[in-house]
Amino acid sequence: MGRVANKVAIVTGGASNPGLGRTTALTLGREGASVVVTDVDLAGAESCASEIRDAGGQALALHQDVTDEAGWEAVIAKTVETYGRLDVLVNNAGIAVLMPMAEMSLDDWNRQINVNLTSVFLGCKHAMPAMAKAGGGSLINLSSVAGLVGLANCVAYGAAKGGVRIMSKSIALEGAADNIRCNSVHPGVIWTNMQAAATGSTDIGDARVPRERVPLGRVGKPEDIANCILYLASDDASYVTGAEFTVDAGMTAQ
Repeated sequence: MGRVANKVAIVTGGASNPGLGRTTALTLGREGASVVVTDVDLAGAESCASEIRDAGGQALALHQDVTDEAGWEAVIAKTVETYGRLDVLVNNAGIAVLMPMAEMSLDDWNRQINVNLTSVFLGCKHAMPAMAKAGGGSLINLSSVAGLVGLANCVAYGAAKGGVRIMSKSIALEGAADNIRCNSVHPGVIWTNMQAAATGSTDIGDARVPRERVPLGRVGKPEDIANCILYLASDDASYVTGAEFTVDAGMTAQ
C-alpha cells in the first residue's frame, strides 16, 4: 500500500470495464494517488472515479477527447486546480481498427494516428510544464506488441504504436533535465472489452491462445499491465526513463 502516496495522476481512457485504463486508475488510487480519470464516456469515467472514492481514495472524472488540444489544456488545468500538482500521466486512451491495408480508407488511417499517437504527443507536451513545476514526474505511454513487431491487419495501429515507442524515448531525453521520466508499455494479449468481443464471452476462461504465439499459454489480465504502470509511476522507478516494457507472456521474445 502507498507506493504512489501523495502523487497526482491522470489516466486517459478510464471508462471501459474491463479495461487497462480503468484497472490502472483503480490500482493507482488504491496505492495512494489522487487520480483524474478521463474518457469520452464521462459516465464510465465517473463509475471508475466513484469506485476509487468508495474505497477511501481521491478521484475526479472528466470528459476528454484526447485528440483535442484545448481539451488537454483544460484537463491539466483542472487537475492542478483540484489537487495542486501533476506527477503522473498515463496515456492509455486508444482505438484499434484492424483490417487489411487495401481495405483501409484515409479516414481510417488518420483516425488511428490521431487517437493512438497524436494524443500522446499532446498529453506529454501539456503535462510536462506542470510536472516541471512539481519537481518532476512520470509519463507512461501505452504502446503495444504491434509497436515492436509486424502484425497482419495492423498497418495503421502498428504505425501509431511504433511511433509511441520512439517518441517516448525522445521525450525522455527532453524531459530529463526537469526530472521528468518517460517510458512506454507494450501489452500483449490482455483480457479487455476488445478481447471479450472477439471471443463473444465475458469469461476470461473462454479465451484461448496457442503457445506458439504466446509462450506462457494464457491471456493476460488488466492487472498485469496496471502493475507495470504502478512501478513506473512510483519512486521505485526513479532511475528508469526512455525504456520499453513488454508485458506479453513472451510473444516478442521469439
